[in-house]
Amino acid sequence: MRKTTATLFAALLNFGLLLPPLTHAQNYRKLAQTGFQFLSVGTEARAAAMADAFTTVAGYSNSIYYNPANLARSNAFLDVALSRNQWIADIVYNAGSLAVRPAGGEFGTFAVSLLSVDYGDFLGTRVDQTTDEGYVDTGVFSPTAYAVGLGYAKSLSDRFSVGGHVKYTSQALGSSALPVGNAAGGVTEDVKNELGTFAFDFGTFYQTAIKSLAFGMTVRNFSQEVEFQRESFQLPLTFRIGISMNVLDFFMAENREHSFLVSIDAIHPRDYSEQLNIGGEYTFKKLIAVRGGYFYNYDEQDLTAGFGIQKFSGTRGFAIDYAYTPFGVFDSVSRFTVRFSL
Repeated sequence: MRKTTATLFAALLNFGLLLPPLTHAQNYRKLAQTGFQFLSVGTEARAAAMADAFTTVAGYSNSIYYNPANLARSNAFLDVALSRNQWIADIVYNAGSLAVRPAGGEFGTFAVSLLSVDYGDFLGTRVDQTTDEGYVDTGVFSPTAYAVGLGYAKSLSDRFSVGGHVKYTSQALGSSALPVGNAAGGVTEDVKNELGTFAFDFGTFYQTAIKSLAFGMTVRNFSQEVEFQRESFQLPLTFRIGISMNVLDFFMAENREHSFLVSIDAIHPRDYSEQLNIGGEYTFKKLIAVRGGYFYNYDEQDLTAGFGIQKFSGTRGFAIDYAYTPFGVFDSVSRFTVRFSL
């Protein structure tokens, strides 16, 4: 077990050390190679405050969005979480998750997820050379997107767990006027830009024998190639490997009043060069938490911050979390999450 732990730690460390020179040495970036980008946006406030470095962070129902294997780490019979993300350009994400752990986890943990996106209202236009403006109005349309899924996780031992998440995801982007045949005479037909497909997430979690040190890996948004009318694309497939630990374990053994969790995720996305997410969370008496993080090799995101208040008695209780993310040339992003456990 010690050899396995050392090997995993060395691999992750090497990846992290090699990441900066590799990303700067590249002469290109894999941009605009995927669609359904709403699946790449984190909605949970605690995770966002820690720069989404959440692959190995203790599980509850929202783990279904980050690493479904962490669902098996919750001791609660029922856990419900609701999140709201005030995204850039007045886009709003609403997300919910529910996890049930019957018979004390003997049969694993079952979960459901629901994500919806409201892009707001847009004024549609269409090219028309017969008008002075060169276009005509087609009215107001409201793009939307959603994903609904089922998850399952199981602890295979007291240290190792696995999990999966299957989701049906859909996006509606209004309608387009496409030429009919060879477009003779400018004949067009209105076609709805709506598309849905299934996607899958897989994850593993391993708790080492070195105090609270943990490793995890995920594959997210695995799917077949899909097509919007005449343009095909892939979903934002992402591979992640993460490591986390309460670093106060080295200095304050068996401390129950203070904890300082440090979490690091190394990320290999399909549509971008390698990235690194680093997050930290200080918790006082399991009541108040202050969080921060850093996104490495992102276009607009870098520092993050947030806080949380929680009150639990055993597995029963609630938590309220907030995250603030500056977003470069865009307005800053705020996320809120409320969670209840029984």
